[in-house]
Amino acid sequence: MQPVSFVRRGTRLQGRRQQAWDDHSDTLAVDVPRHIADTSVHPDYVFDAAAEFGRTAPLVVEIGSGLGDAVIHAAKENPDKDFLAVEVYTPGLAQTIQKIVANELENVRVVQANAPEVLSTMLPAGSVSEVWVFFPDPWHKSKHNKRRMVKDTFAPLVSRVLSPGGIWRLATDWSTYAEQMLHVGIASEDFTNLHDGERTGSESPLTAARLSGVDCEQSDEQDELGGWAPRFDGRILTSFENKAHKAGRVIFDLAFRKN
Repeated sequence: MQPVSFVRRGTRLQGRRQQAWDDHSDTLAVDVPRHIADTSVHPDYVFDAAAEFGRTAPLVVEIGSGLGDAVIHAAKENPDKDFLAVEVYTPGLAQTIQKIVANELENVRVVQANAPEVLSTMLPAGSVSEVWVFFPDPWHKSKHNKRRMVKDTFAPLVSRVLSPGGIWRLATDWSTYAEQMLHVGIASEDFTNLHDGERTGSESPLTAARLSGVDCEQSDEQDELGGWAPRFDGRILTSFENKAHKAGRVIFDLAFRKN
């Protein structure tokens, strides 16, 4: 059995979140037949984006959408695209639904489901234009590293759902996880790093992290590999990322294209 990449935190809803869930989950939350647990997806279920959104448009999937800030901002900026927010925490989904309603958006749906099952069976192969994984749980203690979502077994799942030329975008504020993400993408024959060899030496966020020692052993070792993307301008600056900046953490972006 695969270790899960998340911890089940509070799932109880109160106040406006409960109201939003009661009033709008029937239309905005994808009704997924379950398999084993309340976040599992029955392997026979396949998501029909055209039926769900009532049109055919590029589909962007955010894995671990949190409180929905990134996906809501992107949906407002890109009305020609459809967005699916994948999250396991009910409060985050309810808050995302609140924001969908408040912004009168018709191009966002949420689904409460485990990411590997969404990518391996729920989404049709080649049906997605972009997959976003922004600030997944870093599991920064070495004994917990195996719980990280972005590892060698994850790349084939992302590749499966992306159309040829589709983009896999990642961001993290943990340097060791950033290096892991980079190497996962490089090692996969399915992907090409859009920024291969870029931002090395003093231009590299990894060099900056090493110099500061904020989350790794402090050193003046230069990053000669590079491969880091510039900050994705389609990602809104969330309160989470602001906290990382205030703590002196370095933000890493990556972008890979499906071959």
